[in-house]
Amino acid sequence: MFPRVTAVLVVQHGGDRLNATLDAIRAQRRPVDSLAVVLMRSDEATRALVEAAHPDRVVQLESPRPFGEAVQTIESTLDAPGTGDDALWLLTEDSAPEPGALEALAGVLSTARTAGIAVPKLVGWDDPGRILRFGRSVTRSGRSLAVVEDELDQGQHDDLSDVLGGDAAGMLVRHALWRSLDGLDPALPVVDDGLDLGVRARLAGSRVVAVPAARIRFADEGVAGPGSATGGRAARRRAREARTARLHRRLAWAPAALVPLHWLALLPIAIGRSVRHLLVKTPGAIPGEFRAALEVMSTPGRVLRSRRRAAATRAASWSTIAPLRIRRDEVRLRRQQAAEVRRQRARGRVEDAQFFATGGGWVLLGALVASAIVFAPLLAAGGIAGGALLPLSDDVATLWRSAAYGWRDVGGGFMGAADPFAGILAVLGSATFWNPSWAILALWLLAIPLASLGGWFAVARLTERTALRVLGGVAWAAAPPLLDSLAAGRPGAVLVHLLLPWLAVLMFAAATSWAAAAAASLVFAAVVACAPTLAPALVLAWIVALPLSGRAAVRLAGIPIPALALFLPLIVEQVSRGTPLGLLADPGVQRPSSVPSEVQAALGQASATWGRWEDAFGGLVVTAVPAPVVVGAVLAPLAIAAVSVVASRRWRGGLLALGLAALGYATAVVASSVEVAAAGDASVPLWTGSALSLMWFGLVAAAVLALEALPRGAAPAAVLVGVLAVVAVAPTLVALALGRTAVGPAPERTLPAFVVAESAADPRVGTLRLEPTSDGGIRSTVERGSGATLDVQSTLAATRDELSPTTEAVASLAGNLVSRSGYDASAAVEELGLSFVLLGPAGDEAGAAAVERRARVALDANAEVVPVGETDFGTLWRFTDARVDAPGAQIPEPPAEAGWVIAGQLVVLGSALLLSIPTGGGREPDRRPPHRRRTRRPRRRGPRRPVADRPIPAEAAEPDAGPEPAAPAGAGPTTTSPPPGPEADERTATAAASADATSRGGDDDARQP
Repeated sequence: MFPRVTAVLVVQHGGDRLNATLDAIRAQRRPVDSLAVVLMRSDEATRALVEAAHPDRVVQLESPRPFGEAVQTIESTLDAPGTGDDALWLLTEDSAPEPGALEALAGVLSTARTAGIAVPKLVGWDDPGRILRFGRSVTRSGRSLAVVEDELDQGQHDDLSDVLGGDAAGMLVRHALWRSLDGLDPALPVVDDGLDLGVRARLAGSRVVAVPAARIRFADEGVAGPGSATGGRAARRRAREARTARLHRRLAWAPAALVPLHWLALLPIAIGRSVRHLLVKTPGAIPGEFRAALEVMSTPGRVLRSRRRAAATRAASWSTIAPLRIRRDEVRLRRQQAAEVRRQRARGRVEDAQFFATGGGWVLLGALVASAIVFAPLLAAGGIAGGALLPLSDDVATLWRSAAYGWRDVGGGFMGAADPFAGILAVLGSATFWNPSWAILALWLLAIPLASLGGWFAVARLTERTALRVLGGVAWAAAPPLLDSLAAGRPGAVLVHLLLPWLAVLMFAAATSWAAAAAASLVFAAVVACAPTLAPALVLAWIVALPLSGRAAVRLAGIPIPALALFLPLIVEQVSRGTPLGLLADPGVQRPSSVPSEVQAALGQASATWGRWEDAFGGLVVTAVPAPVVVGAVLAPLAIAAVSVVASRRWRGGLLALGLAALGYATAVVASSVEVAAAGDASVPLWTGSALSLMWFGLVAAAVLALEALPRGAAPAAVLVGVLAVVAVAPTLVALALGRTAVGPAPERTLPAFVVAESAADPRVGTLRLEPTSDGGIRSTVERGSGATLDVQSTLAATRDELSPTTEAVASLAGNLVSRSGYDASAAVEELGLSFVLLGPAGDEAGAAAVERRARVALDANAEVVPVGETDFGTLWRFTDARVDAPGAQIPEPPAEAGWVIAGQLVVLGSALLLSIPTGGGREPDRRPPHRRRTRRPRRRGPRRPVADRPIPAEAAEPDAGPEPAAPAGAGPTTTSPPPGPEADERTATAAASADATSRGGDDDARQP
């Protein structure tokens, strides 16, 4: 037996656990010889409990200290160890040893003279049958892991002997060894302190022995170790402390020659691990990664002291501890088991939206047929043109250059920020990289089917009724704002309409998923990029969503960040030049359009028409009934259903939907009166279609919620609303099918073939395009290469409040060329890098025809141009002094800060993209309360069983129900059979899956790297 064992008890909180621990110490079969207690900021009740135990020594500390420091404080007051057999038993107030614990620990040290530390088995405080942790070791990469963790104690690890270390709580350490090792390392105050002590003991020639018979009930409240508090913040703190300890051990244990290399690699490794955290959906751990790296890098003194502490007692080489490391196959097995646990946890969630079973397939099929009929003239076309449409650049590289900060070939050319919409076009064009312009054609052909798909999935988040899901798909595909945008050639507004339902779906899912939150941020950025006018409305909706989302607010908080990163360069330039309202300008080609009235906007009309009912049947309809009455009558059921949601049981969600609709309508009314861009000398109002899509989405959502609350009759009402919604847009569909809109098949080129052939050899060839206007003027633009493209358009040029020097030079050159002035154009031609002049046709306007004749005569008489001939795009001339290497045709180098701007945007977007990538089933737990989780349920067949006969789901059981009574002696295993019925087994399996998902749910931030 040992001559003397001193129990060192560290007390911080007191209470019942301290009382239980003191009772357990007194109940030891091998009693302690001395009790030393450290009280940290204790109250009177705690001191009274300790005094009742009659300790030999008590040290009072006024503030909480790390466990190792607290033990060292009282150990320094103890007498020197008399023999090498004296020992210290390290305990905390929440570690209650079983009666035979000290006897087993002391017996190991007394029989094994080389053993210096005995490590007990830590079991659950409330569940002693489960092993919390037993022993500790490291992987080959230095990661600290428990040898045994969170397992049922069935004696399967009772043969465990030598280990590398263990948890400090419960350790029995030879007193002489403790003093020679100078106790626990202060540089590891929370995590891995016991592991480090065991490693130094091993290097000093002593063994660390695991004692399975020594069981200690451990509550893990953080007196020793990181604790086991629940919640994301506590989990992130534990991950940071574990990472800090690992990095410190790496520098303290590494060979001296490699320490500088390890130190330099800390930050790059933190960056790489941050990317991994994004991939595995634990972004909350990223700040901890950098904080841990910076903390270790900024405290080299701690590393030096730790290395000296280990070197002072080292008697063996590091190779002696290699056999005690965790093997690679064991690490691989643990990862496979963790993955299986995640998959089991995920099986209780609803993943199947029953797309085909609830009408989604029929909605999509009908939308495909309707699109094929409406856009039949485009099916065999090589492109699409008209309205605000232009082709995209011919190659993907040019598309992505246009999406970055740099030279803009529009408005005479200038260096500036790109519209975020150019990035959206680059993504679309990359999908059809062999011919990027086909992406715009595909967008038009698939707009109606994709809209029906998005509407169906958005409504599927609100209801499980088939009729209402079908209504959502039909109403969204037949929305007047979508069809008006298709007829007017507004690609940005079309994309907004397609993306809005997915933004809603992802915002719903963001409450339980980092991947969905990141995807929502990207969709949010895409919507704002396509329609900046929606930015105020969406930001306001986001602000309202934050306090309503509860714990999910931490995921929703970062949704606007990618949009801000995309727009920040544009914001800086627009604000610095005094045109902040220019940020609201519609991206792409600036085309003046008719502005709807307030009543037309309320009916969903994005242009100044009444759904084209005024032209239906040659105007016969409006002779009998005014067009506003017709449109209002067919849309009245939708409006009535939407407003009636306030009187239904779904009124809370309905009010939010109506608020969204009101926000969209207000945005449309304001946008119709704002003109921030110009096309030539004409101001261009903001397009209201995007805002009206937001309004329409709110109305459809409110109507679905109202109909879903009806106990009966929802299906006929849904059919009525859906059919009349299609009738409301029937004239627009007919106009699209008959080619009576601005959009149609595009020609193969936008410039004459002669210029296109020249651009093959000189991509920067410049063409001065002159277009006569009806007011007797000439509109002049410079186009490079094979012609103007949609991706090079810029709102910076469209919202400029004064002409730039280059634009003035272009206007001066054009004015002199179309009049007999004797003007020498050679200098201007060289400065602007021009090779051709193209005079477009005048059209039917008399004023424009006169201008065209005058310009043609002047150009024919000008010796500085030579005629090339008549083309499909007008008359073409070539400048006699044109040079390929003219200064105006060269692209200047972007400024140095452009690289930093692009890099910053790529970092933000890349992080969001990595975080949005799904990582497989079960990577993220379901964080919804159990009563709000849905599990797969089989479709009911046969008569409904009485309530008393149905199996009770595990999550509905009594929360404080005790364990089942034990079976009588000699009885066989007790089983409970479900009631008879065809679906009994399926329901029982469903309940079990739900219980498993509930019991294993947790915060993904709790996973340590």
